[in-house]
Amino acid sequence: MSSLQSAALARVKPSATLAVTARARELKREGRDVIGLGTGEPDFDTPENVKEAAIAAIRRGETKYTDVDGIPELKAAVAGKFARENGLTYGTDQIHVASGGKTVIYNALLATLSPGDEVIVPAPYWVSYPDMVLLAGGEPVTVVGHESDGFKLKPGALEAVITARTRWLILNSPSNPTGAAYTRAELEALAEVLRRHPQVWVLTDDMYEHLIYGGFDFVTLAQVAPDLADRTLTVNGVSKAYAMTGWRIGYAGGPKPLIDLMRKVASQTTTNPASISQWAAVEALNGPQDFIAERAKHFEQRRDLVVSMLNQAAGVRCATPEGAFYVYPSIEGLIGKKTAGGAVIDSDDAFAAELLDAEGVAVVQGSAFGLSPYFRVSYATSEEVLEEACRRIQRFCGSLR
Repeated sequence: MSSLQSAALARVKPSATLAVTARARELKREGRDVIGLGTGEPDFDTPENVKEAAIAAIRRGETKYTDVDGIPELKAAVAGKFARENGLTYGTDQIHVASGGKTVIYNALLATLSPGDEVIVPAPYWVSYPDMVLLAGGEPVTVVGHESDGFKLKPGALEAVITARTRWLILNSPSNPTGAAYTRAELEALAEVLRRHPQVWVLTDDMYEHLIYGGFDFVTLAQVAPDLADRTLTVNGVSKAYAMTGWRIGYAGGPKPLIDLMRKVASQTTTNPASISQWAAVEALNGPQDFIAERAKHFEQRRDLVVSMLNQAAGVRCATPEGAFYVYPSIEGLIGKKTAGGAVIDSDDAFAAELLDAEGVAVVQGSAFGLSPYFRVSYATSEEVLEEACRRIQRFCGSLR
């Protein structure tokens, strides 16, 4: 009997972050005391004005099909956001709205990749980037941003991996999983390389734009290098800044020819995003924005707590990130050590598995993000929970011999 699985799907792996979250939930159902630090989801609630806008939309009967890639009101709100916050000018025919940022990215890749096309994916990367490239028929080319470089892609490393087959570069700032964010000067240096290679398009994933700390000045590539705007897709969404992960609304601004292709993909796959979610997103983008900075202060306090406590764990080294709500600690100092039961910590996969078994703390292994030996911690939960989790990590690391 032939395999049911398609050749395209056989090339990819399930999402490691979703797998960790599912395993943590399973253990909780079995009665285990588990702290899940795997989910990239704000613990704050969706703002009341946004929820009320959704309820009002339901009562108005806004429950029918909409335009494939977004209602005009939401496209206008997105264009307004790009102009207001990023200095980018887009017409509504240059805006694409889809069911989450992941769908926006996949629509762009599916619309543009042919077999053999390459997509540069800086590591550490969000787990879905390489597999979405594979599903869309392309070839991911990973290039490592080392801890000594702030986990960021350097111009020379970018230049070295560009070929005639390179179609896209994906830039995520602030980054999932490291929280690293690119400065204006760093983006200008990358832009200099890209100018020499006009066949390379750039997809900037700015989903964590508003979660930046210590006075860091966020900028995006199309803003820094407007001459590259005609081959840049600027991706964002309401999930993180507005605590709307379950509403599933992502959006992008870019050149009209690309947006037209992405709309064509959507017309034969998802059709429109949920109508009610779209009206909620209109209110999110057009309504009060002051709570975003207030919440960012809470995340910054959590970051500082987690960085401090993890750096007190034996064998762990944790850099301080510029943004997002993740840290990416190194366990280089623990490789080769053994648990009390004799299990060898020979990889970050083993570390994550043994930590979950011994202390009930769920983290995601660095191998899922393309750079080992590290692990990712999401600090999108209360300080009380984070303190307890870090104490357990300290205890586990201290028990290794």
